[in-house]
Amino acid sequence: MMNYRINIDGEIFDCPKGQTVLIAMNRNGGTCLPVGCCSGGCGICKVIVLEGKYQTKVMSRAKVSLEDEKKGVALACRILPESDLTLCRTET
Repeated sequence: MMNYRINIDGEIFDCPKGQTVLIAMNRNGGTCLPVGCCSGGCGICKVIVLEGKYQTKVMSRAKVSLEDEKKGVALACRILPESDLTLCRTET
């Protein structure tokens, strides 16, 4: 199975194709992001994608506006990598 390398503020882990960044982080023992509802509603895992290709599942517009999404803001629980990614945390 294909794995992508995820870097969130210097914490690096692998994310299998088809798995969200937050679930992969959690399964790898990562602690760089808080884990909340894991369904795109709470917004505590908000990040900015600095580099890489990805798709997102549905996210709460109350947490990530369309304008923010166009700037690379997303919820880690809804990001499906399509390449290696470099992310940074953002304030919720």
